[in-house]
Amino acid sequence: MKIYDITQELFSCAVYPGDPSPEKEIKLSISDGAVCNLTAFKMCAHNGTHVDAPYHFINEGKTIDQVDMERFIGYAFVISHEGDITAEDAHSFISQAREAALRSGNTECDCYNRILVKGDATMTEDAAKVFAENRIMLFGNESQTVGPLDAPMAVHLIMLGAEIVLLEGIRLGEVPDGVYLLNSAPINLGGSDGAPSRAVLLKL
Repeated sequence: MKIYDITQELFSCAVYPGDPSPEKEIKLSISDGAVCNLTAFKMCAHNGTHVDAPYHFINEGKTIDQVDMERFIGYAFVISHEGDITAEDAHSFISQAREAALRSGNTECDCYNRILVKGDATMTEDAAKVFAENRIMLFGNESQTVGPLDAPMAVHLIMLGAEIVLLEGIRLGEVPDGVYLLNSAPINLGGSDGAPSRAVLLKL
């Protein structure tokens, strides 16, 4: 089994423009005579590799602690793409994932429910509608947001409105396209609009 860590290191991570950056504070240090090393930190729920809950853009939507864990953990399909993701691309991604699931011979493989895009890709509203109509569970991308950096709201409303979990800020540079087991479980932040995730892919 090979494990791919697709998570950014937190204190050097990418930050969405305008969001606060993570801050670390050393509270105790053995080298200074303390009994142990102790670190405190503060951060935005959307720093680095993180997941968005529907509540992020929908006031009546589920908070991160209310989202079914099945959405964060399960088979996923990694596919490379550069540039805008069109409706045609979205249909193709799902079709290729379904074909990969069939080729795997594993009747439990539902990788078409969790799509991870490798590369500098931007979701369009038309593509978001395709994913929403197909009721996928999770969509992941390397950018700090889904949709255009300067206007992410429309795409978020479409996908989060369909309760699609958004896994943003992943790092897939070393991951070949294909089927994997994904664990992107978030920290259990009660009532929060999102949370950090230590996301990993397993190639069995």
